[in-house]
Amino acid sequence: MLSDSRTLSAFEFLLGAFIVIAHNVYHLVPNEVPILFVLGLVSIRWRSGGWSVSWLKRPASWLRIGLIAVAAAALRLAAGEFVIDPLTARFWPPAVAPAGFEAITGDIKTALWWLLIVWTFAAFGEEFGYRGYLLARAADLGKGSPAAYWVGMVAVSILFGLGHYYKGPAGVVDSGVAGLILGTAYLLSGRNLWASILAHGLIDTFGVVAAYFGWQT
Repeated sequence: MLSDSRTLSAFEFLLGAFIVIAHNVYHLVPNEVPILFVLGLVSIRWRSGGWSVSWLKRPASWLRIGLIAVAAAALRLAAGEFVIDPLTARFWPPAVAPAGFEAITGDIKTALWWLLIVWTFAAFGEEFGYRGYLLARAADLGKGSPAAYWVGMVAVSILFGLGHYYKGPAGVVDSGVAGLILGTAYLLSGRNLWASILAHGLIDTFGVVAAYFGWQT
């Protein structure tokens, strides 16, 4: 029975990886985020007979989750500015911003619209699909051990980088590192997804604010 469960988990993870690459690299399927969300819900329902998942449970301490999220967001922003961007600039052009992002500058309505996207599609949707669903299925292959979660987190971070293929090589590396930081926040929080959701939202909110005020070069 355990072997069958691990086989199913392997299939789900490989299917998810295929969807991420097929959309972002080859444009063969629609955006992976809603697809992974639906697959995750189906998987949860199939495995548990319900809709609740441990990674979306209410945390024992929102303060602890908030502190982890703020620390992760600060680390990601600092790493991008002072480490990743300078290093990748030696090899590739700067990362490409999402389409339409330039329209945010000075336009409060567009900025608010992007904030809505940031907190729903990106922060919640991507974290549910990558750090929640795909990471759980990857960890299943190692019987859910702590080591399996850390190894799975690295694998999912690589996929997360490829999920931003449109940004170019520098953007893939940058997003991959972001995935490592968000994944670490998730694991250090006791696998509570709200930590990475909040961190992701804070990171992207800073990007929207920077674009609105024209701080980005």
